[in-house]
Amino acid sequence: MPKKQTSAPNRGIRVGDQIQRDLAELIARELKDPRVGMVTINAVQVTPDYAHATVHYSLLTGEPEETQAALTQAAGFLRNGLFKRLHIHTVPTLHFQFDRTTERAADMNALIAKAVASRSKDAEE
Repeated sequence: MPKKQTSAPNRGIRVGDQIQRDLAELIARELKDPRVGMVTINAVQVTPDYAHATVHYSLLTGEPEETQAALTQAAGFLRNGLFKRLHIHTVPTLHFQFDRTTERAADMNALIAKAVASRSKDAEE
């Protein structure tokens, strides 16, 4: 007998995407903590039981440590806001993680530009 499918395919991904959109709006419009600067929510990963969500974010301005503390402190407020917006049985507990991908990408671009510049300089000589 085939295994019964308990939920729709990719539901966790869709829930994570909806949480990402709603959190971005909540942080931008309703969170009044001055320690939270310009935050971009890059991704949200939800556990299969929807009990926990890891929120990956990056910053345009501000200190990552201060923002991490402020977002962790505001997690209950943000979860309550998600509860009002989402229509699911369990709203996950939020865990924030600073994402350094954009910083690493900028560093790699700088290294590539430097290598190209040195290569073209060597070619001219």
